[in-house]
Amino acid sequence: QVQLAESGGGSVQAGGSLRLSCVRSGFTVGRKCMGWFRQAPGKEREGVVAIDAEDGSTYSADSVKGRFTISQDNAKRTVYLEMNSLKPEDTAMYTCAANYGRCGTWYVGTAYKYWGQGTQVTVSS
Repeated sequence: QVQLAESGGGSVQAGGSLRLSCVRSGFTVGRKCMGWFRQAPGKEREGVVAIDAEDGSTYSADSVKGRFTISQDNAKRTVYLEMNSLKPEDTAMYTCAANYGRCGTWYVGTAYKYWGQGTQVTVSS
């Protein structure tokens, strides 16, 4: 059974940092794209970052470039989202997603078949 389990969300003041983790289980061997999405109340889901689990290529949205970094530890089957210089507008539910294959349209939710439950990030001003 494929599962994605996120952790690390919480509340932080503007300018602070958080690190989210996403542990995958039940996946078979094969190229995978791992992504992080976020959705704030009343807003559309947004693709934040992604990483090609095979070659480590990373992708990020303009809104988080220079502040958010995605990385991975394949031995632990874990993907990390390091978030620095957090802003109130970063407040959202952050969800890990995965799919087999390359990170083509990594920023599109429908490109992913597997989703975690999400972890809340709240940034106060």
